[in-house]
Amino acid sequence: QNQRVVKLEDGSVLNRYWDDRDTPRPESWVEDIATAKSNPNRPATEIYRDLRSAAASGWDFSSRWMDNPQQLSTIRTTTIAPVDLNALLYQLEKTLARASAAAGDRAKASHYDALANARQKAIEMHLWNNKEGWYADYDLKNNKIRDQLTAAALFPLYVNAAAKDRAAKVAAAAQAHLLQPGGLATTSVKSGQQWDAPNGWAPLQWVAAEGLQNYGQDDVAMEVTWRFLTNVQHTYDREKKLVEKYDVSSTGTGGGGGEYPLQDGFGWTNGVTLKMLDLICPQEKPCDSVPSTRPASLSATPTKTPSAATQ
Repeated sequence: QNQRVVKLEDGSVLNRYWDDRDTPRPESWVEDIATAKSNPNRPATEIYRDLRSAAASGWDFSSRWMDNPQQLSTIRTTTIAPVDLNALLYQLEKTLARASAAAGDRAKASHYDALANARQKAIEMHLWNNKEGWYADYDLKNNKIRDQLTAAALFPLYVNAAAKDRAAKVAAAAQAHLLQPGGLATTSVKSGQQWDAPNGWAPLQWVAAEGLQNYGQDDVAMEVTWRFLTNVQHTYDREKKLVEKYDVSSTGTGGGGGEYPLQDGFGWTNGVTLKMLDLICPQEKPCDSVPSTRPASLSATPTKTPSAATQ
């Protein structure tokens, strides 16, 4: 049985993060044991698996996985179907369908296209919070949509899986609740974990900006792009380096929280910064630093991938 696949009561199939091991992570052995001991009401093996699964998600750690944002031992990653994971799998299934068609394998193309279409329906049915007006994770334990807004809500827009009217609602929600002076916050919760407020991460800025552009939300996309680039520039002016994550509650400061010190570099920040500079600078006049005034509009649009939502 594939533990990473879950079938809901109506037959919809979604994926979750799962680790086959239920022991402390080798790289954080002491810390994981301490986390498990802090909650004697839960089996330690259960906590270890949820910690491992959160690490697999890339969001290690975040309040989106926890019952109590201030208590890491309440983490339950394996009982959540994440909206970003399922959006990315939709994109992968669509890509495999196109690749199969290009190779002349119509049977496989039809197979993967059917999987993608079924997943898109599941996303719209189970990963949309109609009350709040945004995409969110599904709670497998309690069989209901979760209420928390996170930057993961932008992933259905990024992969062109969102309904057009819902994309507009997500844009409004992100602007109202996540957009900060220095970019898009990962969540609105301050838990002390690194995938929470006030941190903003370069890949999530790019996903948001491109996803918003995909659905004509160019003004919000520009705000995300401009504010994050300004943050990167101000931090660089002060520190003479780019960093892994940023405090988006202001501009000019690297992020914090989590299990390790802020990392210098940093590959995804470098890449996103270069691509965003291409978007805000005229193609005939490239720039290697952020302009002092906000451009009126983005000068280029991302390459869109056709989908059932946009065709």
